[in-house]
Amino acid sequence: MNSAHVLILPGWQNSGPAHWQSRWEAAHGYVRVPQHDWERPRRGDWLMQLEEAVLQCDAPALLVAHSLGCIQVAAWAAHSQNTHRVKAALLVAPGDVEREAMRPLLPGWSPIERRRLPFQSVLVASRDDPHCSFEKAQSLARDWGAERVDIGQAGHINADSGLDDWPQGHALLQRLMN
Repeated sequence: MNSAHVLILPGWQNSGPAHWQSRWEAAHGYVRVPQHDWERPRRGDWLMQLEEAVLQCDAPALLVAHSLGCIQVAAWAAHSQNTHRVKAALLVAPGDVEREAMRPLLPGWSPIERRRLPFQSVLVASRDDPHCSFEKAQSLARDWGAERVDIGQAGHINADSGLDDWPQGHALLQRLMN
C-alpha cells in the first residue's frame, strides 16, 4: 500500500512530535489529516476534513485514529457516502466524549456514534486510560464491529506512554494493509 493512502487522524490538541502517530508520519510518509482548530474541534469541520482526505486518495485509504480521531471515524462512517473508499481502520485509545467533564470541552461530539463500521477495524485499548475506561472502549469496539486488542497498562497510548515508535501498533497496521 502506498504510504499516501494511510491517513493519520490525531485526537483533540493534535499529536506532538514524540507521539507514535507523528513518528509513523515522519518514518513512513503517512499523511496527517489537517484540522482548522485542534484546540476547539468542531465536529462538522473534522468530518469534512476526513471526507476530503479520503476523496483525495486514489486507492482505498487506511485510517489510523487516536482518541477523538476514533470518534471522528465512527461519526464520519455513519454519514459518508464514501466509506467504500476505506480499506480498514486502526482505532487507538478512543476518547470518551460522553463523560460529563468532557461535554463542555468538546461540544457537539456527544453522543458517540455506535453504528457498526462498514470496513475492517481494530480497536486498541489500555486498562488504565484516564480518558476512557477499558469497559467503555470494549463496548465501543463491540458496537463498531472492531477486533479488540488489550494493550495492558499503557495510559492513553500516547507520547506519555513511552511507546516511542510503537512497533506492536505498527505491526497491527501492517496486518490491516494486507
